[in-house]
Amino acid sequence: MARMRISIDKEMTGEILDIGGGGEGIIGRVYGQQVTAIDNIQEELDEAPSSCKKMLMDASELEFSDETFDHVTFFFSLMYMDKQTQRSALSEATRVLKKGGSIRIWDADIDSAYPDAFIAELDVDMPRERLHTVYGIIKPDASQRAETFVELCKGMGLLLDEKSLDTGWFYLSFIKPLSRTTAR
Repeated sequence: MARMRISIDKEMTGEILDIGGGGEGIIGRVYGQQVTAIDNIQEELDEAPSSCKKMLMDASELEFSDETFDHVTFFFSLMYMDKQTQRSALSEATRVLKKGGSIRIWDADIDSAYPDAFIAELDVDMPRERLHTVYGIIKPDASQRAETFVELCKGMGLLLDEKSLDTGWFYLSFIKPLSRTTAR
């Protein structure tokens, strides 16, 4: 089991789409009404704080128009998706993101989650509260690293803005360029 300490500051302005925002709803707790939290499991949405908008939706087929959100977040949600769903969810996130907006990813480095489960124990510091929670998965082909998502997002035309690696987890921030010609 990996133990991780994460701090989330309130720094984003505008509308935020939180992919996999059910359960503890960390982004919704910090940003409240700025957040539209989606999850594909109703029970997870029911558990999320009522301070944000909540919708039952598949991240690989978002029901929003192009360039709707100022930011899209993935807080320990990509780990629950298979590789193709991760690719589709990131592509859809890029589609609904406004030019100049950011995609922010907090997730775990995973070597293996099968046959033994991968468990991440998190202590999350937020502006008005501290939360202790546990995320876990058991599935073949669960391995993931920050660099995988860096390459995926760059391939979608996003620019890496910030990369922070810690023991067992990572934070990545990407910007959608204002024009195609600025993407590298």
